[in-house]
Amino acid sequence: MSAGRASEGAGCISWWGFSPCRNLLTTGPVQYKDEANILLVGSGDPRHILKTIAGLPNKDNLHVWVIENSLEVMARQMLLLYLTLMPQESMGLSEKTEVFLEIFGNSEVRSQTAETLRRAASQLIVSVTETMDEATHPCLNTKLLKFKERDELARIFKQWTQPECSASGHPTPIVMSKAWDYRVRQHLGTRYDSRTGCFDWDLTMKLHEKGCGVINKHQYTQWRGRGVAFEMREGVYQTVNPTLLSSRVLSQKGSKVAVRGYWGDIVSSPYLSFGIETDDKSLLKTQNGHHIKTAQDISVANVHALLQSLYRRQGSPVTPDEVKQEPSTDNDPKPVTVNDLIHLNGISVTFLPMDALIKLPQKDNFLHFFNVIFCSVGCVHQLGPALRQIAAPDAVLVVELAKFILDLNKEQESGFTNKVEDIARVSGFEPWQEERTEDVFAVFKPLR
Repeated sequence: MSAGRASEGAGCISWWGFSPCRNLLTTGPVQYKDEANILLVGSGDPRHILKTIAGLPNKDNLHVWVIENSLEVMARQMLLLYLTLMPQESMGLSEKTEVFLEIFGNSEVRSQTAETLRRAASQLIVSVTETMDEATHPCLNTKLLKFKERDELARIFKQWTQPECSASGHPTPIVMSKAWDYRVRQHLGTRYDSRTGCFDWDLTMKLHEKGCGVINKHQYTQWRGRGVAFEMREGVYQTVNPTLLSSRVLSQKGSKVAVRGYWGDIVSSPYLSFGIETDDKSLLKTQNGHHIKTAQDISVANVHALLQSLYRRQGSPVTPDEVKQEPSTDNDPKPVTVNDLIHLNGISVTFLPMDALIKLPQKDNFLHFFNVIFCSVGCVHQLGPALRQIAAPDAVLVVELAKFILDLNKEQESGFTNKVEDIARVSGFEPWQEERTEDVFAVFKPLR
């Protein structure tokens, strides 16, 4: 029913993934113990990091290495990780869950959330510009980035702390509702006037048919219309979420112009990351053929549980009083520096340069190094024969498939899956199982 090209609906930048969060250490044939190195290529958000940490035994160590093809996405990943690591005395678990999901999936947020975002961004500026030999925090390690990449990250964080400005230096705030509506008009074309029907078609005939029945019609339509996926509190959601803004070069009257706006997904939804699967089967109950809980409810429950697992990893169990802690009413809370963030025993996250996938095979310390390599649907083209050089002998390659790229038809989706298998074989991997058991990820093992 969507009239636009697949690239228009999915966008040209991945603010979130097109698959649910998974424990990557238990996705393939090998169960890793003691220590593991995971390489994420274009994951778009920290969902797999959080899920993998939650399933990690307390004595095991995990090092995650992150490559993104956009520094805006990398900056957002760092911000979301910063939020998850804020100590409980600064932000209660329930409030943190809500703020995380607001920033994660809303084009517009509450003013309190926007203030939290600005404070976090100002601290991340300090983190990426530090010149010490050691990272300021083991889960926000940017020491291997190029200086120009760190400078660009600092510029992005600074942009989040202040109003948008024009070339002349005057504030020119972006109206997110207009930026979002522009994308919807471009995508639907002549169908724009009947957009509600288009939204309903994509939900019932595509997402629901693909097993996402928990995505509620009202919430999905609201997100498709204005970009607000998570509205969990009584409040005004009118402040622009700057982490979802980026620049795209467009042709205007024969000239190339960088246009700042929203260029991410407007079709599949941020509900996919945390809201369509859950270990708590009571959240998936139906009544008269309809789901009792929504994708928003499941997202809240899942993120809450994942954040709670981080405190257990720190060694300080969460008490019932802490879980129910309400948002702080302090008008001028003490800034939470990167050094104040909680430290997770045995966990580290290192951000790598954007061209790292090409250069890692040339570095001796990364030869046969990674136990799990995850590649997103948008980065499959980056895989190649050199991948085997950085993969451990029993490594697992997990590739996100195009199931939730809704503008693709069944033939295109199947063709992409076949292309992924061809690329994996060229890269030195073969399917883990002869018969495919799921259509969200393809799992491969090294060719023998």
